[in-house]
Amino acid sequence: MDITKDPIEPDRLRDELIDDRAGAYVGFEGWIRNHNEGQDVLRLEYEVYVPLALSEGDKVIAEAKKKFPLLHAECVHRSGSLEIGECAVWVGVTSAHRDEAFAACRYIIDQVKVRLPIWKKEHYVDGHSGWVNCERCAEHGQLHPEAVSP
Repeated sequence: MDITKDPIEPDRLRDELIDDRAGAYVGFEGWIRNHNEGQDVLRLEYEVYVPLALSEGDKVIAEAKKKFPLLHAECVHRSGSLEIGECAVWVGVTSAHRDEAFAACRYIIDQVKVRLPIWKKEHYVDGHSGWVNCERCAEHGQLHPEAVSP
């Protein structure tokens, strides 16, 4: 798990997971979009309590490796101010087969969204801003009842 203020480079990160034993790679990129719940979004800010985010993120990765037969699994999340179109979070996994790669990638992003101390503030085109609680993220996180509670 990594937290960074720097732009995420998905191609470089994917290349770091290349392994001759792998038959599958699955990646997820979460991008900053220009709207949310009827509001036109100008940009986002992420605040992160880094020590706990890293610790809990490492637990999520370890759980995924225990739960699924993975070769590699990584996750990177941004902090700070991000513009529309930037990559906010990246997850990449490799395994011998696609089924476990898809399942593990979904597991990691869902758990990261509900367990890590990362807060999102949206800045709207009309000049207002607000902290966002992603209820859909929490719903997806509940799809994995075998996950360890924070």
